[in-house]
Amino acid sequence: MPKDDLIQRLKNPSSKSDAFRDLVESYQQRIYWHIRKMVISHDDADDILQNVFIKIWNNIDSFREESGLYTWVFRIATNETLTFLSQQKRRAQYTGSMDNDFLSEQLTSDPYIDGTDIQLRLQKAILTLPDKQRMVFNMKYFDEMKYNDMAGVLGTSVGALKASYHHAVKKIEEYLKKEELY
Repeated sequence: MPKDDLIQRLKNPSSKSDAFRDLVESYQQRIYWHIRKMVISHDDADDILQNVFIKIWNNIDSFREESGLYTWVFRIATNETLTFLSQQKRRAQYTGSMDNDFLSEQLTSDPYIDGTDIQLRLQKAILTLPDKQRMVFNMKYFDEMKYNDMAGVLGTSVGALKASYHHAVKKIEEYLKKEELY
């Protein structure tokens, strides 16, 4: 079904529920993994995912279609994820618990994550990146998203994204070299 048709069905009160079910079915898995790569925890990713779909449901009528539905949905997911991470960091300032070591510990203790030692080391390296740089790296490397699509989702220029990705790759390489993987 064409995305324009889905948008119109979402905006029509008589077809909104069915169209929303189609939207969830189409995007749920990709959005979940987009979020999960940033927050690590399955439960946190699920909570954020629910918030994303609630926002989509509540705001579909104000969607101006200046960007594609995919871009709009991923922008909401990205913003919700970054907001969550920011809140976690603020809370951690009071408790002193949220840092890269905490995320790394979550990564290795999460029953939903199954990976080889090298995959875990790569994930730990990625966790050392600043949140936005980590988002860019994940979108490019794992999601294989094009820079133009990323620019729409993140609201930044293609040049800035390329630079951010380049710096992320260099930082990951440095981390892995220190871990003697090369």
